[in-house]
Amino acid sequence: MDDTRGGCMWAALGHILPLAVAVALSSVPIMATILILLSPNKGRSSLTFLIGWVLGLTVTVVVFILLAYVIPSSKSRGPEYAIGIIMIVIGLALIAFAIVLWRRGSGSPSSGIPKWLSAVGSLGPWSAFGLALVLNVRPKAILLSAAAGLSVRGDELTGAEAAIIVCVYVVISASTVVVPIIASLVQPDKTERRLVRTREWIAANNRTVSVLILMLIGVVIVANGLTRL
Repeated sequence: MDDTRGGCMWAALGHILPLAVAVALSSVPIMATILILLSPNKGRSSLTFLIGWVLGLTVTVVVFILLAYVIPSSKSRGPEYAIGIIMIVIGLALIAFAIVLWRRGSGSPSSGIPKWLSAVGSLGPWSAFGLALVLNVRPKAILLSAAAGLSVRGDELTGAEAAIIVCVYVVISASTVVVPIIASLVQPDKTERRLVRTREWIAANNRTVSVLILMLIGVVIVANGLTRL
């Protein structure tokens, strides 16, 4: 790999890492994983949930990379300009989503688990697999996947380079689901105590953490888009 291609790869990694971290820190899949691991169904449902989550992450980002290749470009500015505009729109949408989430919760405690999520522990293996896939089409998840796909397309990578970046993105994004599941299989007793503490912390701080992450990542995506104009 020459210096130019190496520079492109490092730039692509720099663009994709904040998005992958934002996906990894998303409270909904983390909480779903914890509830499954604390349920009697953990042996049957945790691995299928993991497979569905990784598969969903991979498919959504690849779909958006492919869609990004159909973005029309002008002869003078190329695809970078159109990708930059779309990324700015996505970043602003995430910031708006953060503001709405914050305003909706103002004056009320930022605690609690959604009722639908509380039932996750009772899911069987196939239902857990389906839920993991569905979690990848939530509005926030779609926006982050779209930003990741556009970022990979905008960095003008080769097919092999894009595949490496996608793998890095999926590994980091899925880490907060993979690690507790593996830890629970290896050291179930020790892991269970940590899962209970984590569940309580997320329930108490869910909204605040989500707002901060959305706001920060929105700003990062807007800045990324502006550099492409």
